[in-house]
Amino acid sequence: MHATSSANPKISLSAVKKAFGRKVVLDGIDLDVAPGESVVVIGGSGTGKSVLLKSILGILKPDSGSIKVDGEEITRMGSSDRERINNKFGMLFQGAALFDSLPVWENVAFGILAEKRVNRDEAKEIAIQKLSQVGLISDVADLFPAELSGGMQKRVGLARAICADPEIIFFDEPTTGLDPIMADVINDLIVKVTREVGATALSITHDMASARKIANRVAMLYHGKIIWAGPVEDIDHSGNEYVDQFIHGRADGPIKMAVRA
Repeated sequence: MHATSSANPKISLSAVKKAFGRKVVLDGIDLDVAPGESVVVIGGSGTGKSVLLKSILGILKPDSGSIKVDGEEITRMGSSDRERINNKFGMLFQGAALFDSLPVWENVAFGILAEKRVNRDEAKEIAIQKLSQVGLISDVADLFPAELSGGMQKRVGLARAICADPEIIFFDEPTTGLDPIMADVINDLIVKVTREVGATALSITHDMASARKIANRVAMLYHGKIIWAGPVEDIDHSGNEYVDQFIHGRADGPIKMAVRA
């Protein structure tokens, strides 16, 4: 099933396959993400969502198939071209993934400092501005990650993801470890900052409340394939029993969880 959305997609995956030994994780993925669109890939644990994301980021190389960003094939790129493409990306990691030894502002500005785009004073100024976009006051800039709550750490991670005004932002399980109210706050912020930056968004999650709030379109990954894709408002009447079971979190249905004794 080709999850198509645009004649000129920002991200386009076609027939992407990836196996680890005998275990086939991605089995011919077709997925397009249009400029400015927010696509959320849903699926249970171990269905290949992270492998999909890592393949686009260049951390993993697919065994076959095509991945294009702005029409450029990225699976066979040299390192300098790959770096140029990666400069279009922002990323919110699952556990915020902040550097404990750096103050908040250096965490936020880490990318632009590493690339020597700005000096330290300018970097701190940009970091404070990005922190305010995610609802954090300037005083937070000089704190260390250990001094922050989980929700605040996630906001700092989000500020870092948008620090260089990326064209594409990836969200990896953005609400993991947060209580339902803080998760909703983060979902609202994701919608807000993605719109403000004017970015295209690709997220992976198993949190349906998050998917419903941040997605324009949802694609479900199961057994290495996209088994359904459509507008988020269509998900409750997808006509797909796998999707139906997943979104309602039912134990009974065609999806059998691998339970080890």
